[in-house]
Amino acid sequence: MTTLAAPLAFSGADAAPCLVSRPATRLLIQRGDTELVVQELKPSAAASTVRFPAPWPRRFGRCAVSPAGDLAVFTGPHALQAVDQAGNVQWELRHRCWGGCAGHEAFTEYADERDHRYASSGSAGFSADGTLVWAHIRGPLAHEQPDRGRGTEEWLVINAGDGTVLARARTHTAAAGSFHVPHPDPNQMGLTIGEGQEGSPLRWGRWDGDTLAVDSFGGENRVLLAVSPTGDRLLTVTHDQDTVALHRVSDGAVEAELSAVAVPRHPSVESEPSGTFEDDETQAFFDYGGGFLNEDTVVVGTVESDEEFGTGRHWLVDTARMRLTDRLTYPFEVSGLPQALGDGTWYTVSDTENALHVWAL
Repeated sequence: MTTLAAPLAFSGADAAPCLVSRPATRLLIQRGDTELVVQELKPSAAASTVRFPAPWPRRFGRCAVSPAGDLAVFTGPHALQAVDQAGNVQWELRHRCWGGCAGHEAFTEYADERDHRYASSGSAGFSADGTLVWAHIRGPLAHEQPDRGRGTEEWLVINAGDGTVLARARTHTAAAGSFHVPHPDPNQMGLTIGEGQEGSPLRWGRWDGDTLAVDSFGGENRVLLAVSPTGDRLLTVTHDQDTVALHRVSDGAVEAELSAVAVPRHPSVESEPSGTFEDDETQAFFDYGGGFLNEDTVVVGTVESDEEFGTGRHWLVDTARMRLTDRLTYPFEVSGLPQALGDGTWYTVSDTENALHVWAL
């Protein structure tokens, strides 16, 4: 459909750009070491660009952008920091360090410390209406007693306007990292927490205006990929990448699953003499990426397992039967994972990470 140039000139210090679909607009987002760039893309208007100064380099944390593109939240080793379009810090919420130190007031104090450079990290995500920030942190908060839940990971619901903590709950995890997946209902949010080889706990949060209730879906073994456009179902992949599944949002129950055994071997394997590879060497597995093109169709990839044999493959899955329907073919070679936007389109990142290609069936 179109190709979008990355907002930042290519550099090893810059993350690949991503695209987020919003009602009547899309946000093209890219994080660099010194700034976060957000381009608002509207069908009938020229793109508008906002640059948020970054309080610390990207390797020290993650970031989230409000649906309107007017506020960015940076997560770091010691704090959450909300920055507006003018570069003003709207609020800051300090918490126990992910690296385990006693605390630092400024980035320059820990910039060269190995414990911070390779520390675990949390994440943040905006609610669908932009009024709430959901944040995964390491407690306690800075204003609390040091021995309150020392080093305990928590999930916070925060007023996006002023940084007030509205609700909180423990996640009972030991994260290496995490990311949020929003739901159309502002009072619901998904959180996937990576614990390295130990697993990938999936937490589902519901806030009723007073209390944050947290459910665990998937037996500590599911990575949340996406929420369906209606908000009724979730798409997950198992930690060992052998199964993708649809879950009901209401209770997390699995509605249907697709095993990677159903994925044909890579075409280049078929051309090799018999006995060249062991069967387990050629078995495809699903990527930690994909999503809903619409309520009836999911796109997933087997890029990671295909790379030894040739071009990575993307697949369409019928959600009614949870069966492969087609392998996607492109007019030119694409790299990376398919990222669905929920409106019938998806995008891929160019091999040099300096552009996005947006596709439709």
